[in-house]
Amino acid sequence: MIKPGLLSTLQDEGRFGHRKHGVIVSGPMDAFAHRAANVLVGNPTGAATLEMTWNGPLLIARSDMLLAICGGDLDARVDGEPVQLWRPLVIRAGSTLELKHAVQGCRAYLAVGGGFRADEALGSRSTYLRAGIGGFAGRALQAGDRLAVHEPRWKPEAMQRYVRQTRAVSTRCRPPYADEPTLRIVRGREQPLFREASWAQLLEQAFIVTPQSDRMGFRLAGEAALERMDGAETELISEAVAAGTLQVPPSGQPLLLLADCQTTGGYPRIGHVITADLPLAAQVRPGGQLHFAEVTLQEAQEALLVQQLELRHLAAGVRAWRRDAGV
Repeated sequence: MIKPGLLSTLQDEGRFGHRKHGVIVSGPMDAFAHRAANVLVGNPTGAATLEMTWNGPLLIARSDMLLAICGGDLDARVDGEPVQLWRPLVIRAGSTLELKHAVQGCRAYLAVGGGFRADEALGSRSTYLRAGIGGFAGRALQAGDRLAVHEPRWKPEAMQRYVRQTRAVSTRCRPPYADEPTLRIVRGREQPLFREASWAQLLEQAFIVTPQSDRMGFRLAGEAALERMDGAETELISEAVAAGTLQVPPSGQPLLLLADCQTTGGYPRIGHVITADLPLAAQVRPGGQLHFAEVTLQEAQEALLVQQLELRHLAAGVRAWRRDAGV
């Protein structure tokens, strides 16, 4: 690695089964892009990918590789030539792969055939920066790091045949990324503690993603603070939170919890962003805006099922392309 970019970490699908001990899940901010990139290079969806944020890295390939980049557009180039996102490509030994500044979105995911080798902790290779575990020595990548890759399944000539058979993933299958997305939410357990006017404000006004935002969550700023009802200002017992939870601290400006969020929290949970829309939030830059729209639990579940079906259709298409390429 010549340049590491702003924040480049290795992530798999997350560290599950340990929240009861206070260990967070981590994993990719944009799970759909992470999984799609793995599918395109023939990896299991749980293989580790390189999550790159805002300003990407500059890398040199030490061998011929099959790779795919999905998610936000960080102006990816191989030996100075632009490459298409959301489809596989072959990079030759000695070539440079550079991801520059974000053109659209905020985070991109690089998958390589065979998958990145990464440190495992508690059953996951996801990097958890605050604890210093997983990924590459538990930290963000630095200049001079060498990323090891598992032995690829295909030989170079097979990779080339496969790439010639493939097309870019249809925009119909991808999350509807936008500069100012509308995130669908369901009501949280403590929503009745808030004034009806505040719930209406949550759904009507735009919220700015402030610079004090990271993988743990977004600090949002709206024109009007969200207020609790009279007599509902008492302290709450900490309860479980998860990626997508919208908490409201005393300031009245909500917090949107994301991939590296804590396991419990004491602020009231006014709502929850549905899982299917978390990839949209992951691609919003600091200074960008979010809007919220209420849906039912059934609608939230249906949206997630549709998203999972899109990934299954993509996997079926990849199998067909491989079959046509004789690999």
